[in-house]
Amino acid sequence: MQGHYNVLFLCTGNSARSIMAEAILNFKGSPGFTAHSAGSHPAGSVRPEALLQLQTAHIPTAGLRSKAWDEFSLPGSPQFDFVFSVCDNAAKEVCPVWPGQPMTAHWGVPDPAAARGTAAEIARAFRDAYFVLERRIGLFLCLPLASLDRLALKKEVDNIGRQ
Repeated sequence: MQGHYNVLFLCTGNSARSIMAEAILNFKGSPGFTAHSAGSHPAGSVRPEALLQLQTAHIPTAGLRSKAWDEFSLPGSPQFDFVFSVCDNAAKEVCPVWPGQPMTAHWGVPDPAAARGTAAEIARAFRDAYFVLERRIGLFLCLPLASLDRLALKKEVDNIGRQ
């Protein structure tokens, strides 16, 4: 594999984890990567706590929005090289068939939107999710994509999800 890579991050609600992953990869992976995110049942809005976490990390948030994965099955949609589910619910759902047979992996991250408690406890849940995603994306960006065959790459991408 070599060149420019399109990546899709999936989650059920597309309001926090997948949105943060999209923003992190677009920021850290430019110009070699373009990231998108979507959900099977999008919430319709991005959680303000996710936006705050990204802004705190100085990652642009303009244009981030909650969207359905059906949006990426339309003519003219990007063809994905990688599709990562970041929530356990999305990993269990029947996903659309993505053209081009992208590499897929599950990178489960606890749902910060499900956090309950004080404002500080909720903020910590979003911060923790951000740091897990940021670490995994950093590891992903270190992979020598152009020199790995598909089987070796699949193994490495799956291993990142266990980190």
